[in-house]
Amino acid sequence: MQKVALHTSVVPGRILQLLSLCLWGWVIFLFTSCIRGEEFENTPQGNFEALWRIIDEQYCYLDYKGVDWDAVRSDYQSYIHPDMDNFRLFEVLSEMLMELKDGHVALRSDYDVAIYWNWYADYPENFDSSLLYDYLGDNYRVASGLIYTILEDNIGYIYYESFSTELNDNDLDQMLLYLAICDGLIVDIRNNGGGMLTNSARLTSRFTNEKYLTGHITHKTGTGRNDFSKPLAVYQEPSSSIRWQKQVAVLTNRHVFSAANDFVNRMHYLPHVTIIGDITGGGAGLPFLSELPNGWVVRFSASPHYDAEMNHLESGIKPDIRANLLEEDRSKEKIPS
Repeated sequence: MQKVALHTSVVPGRILQLLSLCLWGWVIFLFTSCIRGEEFENTPQGNFEALWRIIDEQYCYLDYKGVDWDAVRSDYQSYIHPDMDNFRLFEVLSEMLMELKDGHVALRSDYDVAIYWNWYADYPENFDSSLLYDYLGDNYRVASGLIYTILEDNIGYIYYESFSTELNDNDLDQMLLYLAICDGLIVDIRNNGGGMLTNSARLTSRFTNEKYLTGHITHKTGTGRNDFSKPLAVYQEPSSSIRWQKQVAVLTNRHVFSAANDFVNRMHYLPHVTIIGDITGGGAGLPFLSELPNGWVVRFSASPHYDAEMNHLESGIKPDIRANLLEEDRSKEKIPS
């Protein structure tokens, strides 16, 4: 009978390194130490127990979300049978994970990936790519994943589709020089599902002249559901290069997630920035990966991220001005302002 060891890990010395990694893709983190190990058999029951234990000991939002994980175990145990095939097992384990209602939680087999999408699917889309390119026209520039132009009313416009696209400082310099004649700036990150936190910090650095506190992060220090480290402060540093000094509007919708959610949190502390649109998707837990006895990989939120006032960011950030994309806006080929 094949067995694997399940490890619960702590990372006190590497949390800042982990913050710079991708929050959305399947990234393997190197853990620095092991505080316990337990073997589970590669059977339907063994894989069920391993998955339940991973979440019980390492997932960071059980109490915050009010999830009765013991009750979930009882509910789903009845679906586990020794002779069930892998397809049914994957379905049951996936449904159990969906009880967490977390877009960072996922289960990957060699034939499928299960992810909880309702964190944004239950909300209005508030985005229309055809309108976006109507506004951009043919006269726009692209650099480091940033699409930018100057609109007719002398307002600069930047669209950033994914924080997974690495930002280059020289590209940022050239973009801001080009937009310097504008009276204001729109930074549109709608439908941005996240990426690298380093990009969030790098882009924000172009909008502040001062270092300031943006939030805190903690990590698990034990197997108990409330075993967390003391909060580690996270600061935003200003860029040493070209910085924008005028008014900024950041456009958001529910699909703004993970590192993009972090960008909204960083930006909303700045006095010349206004957040416009819909509540963001959240996704503020730093995700880790673990493996089940059968080789399936589970991703889960392990280190919660808070704002500067120690409020959870997992459920999203409300805009300063609520604005929805309405049918009349579509018919007029206008983005809501």
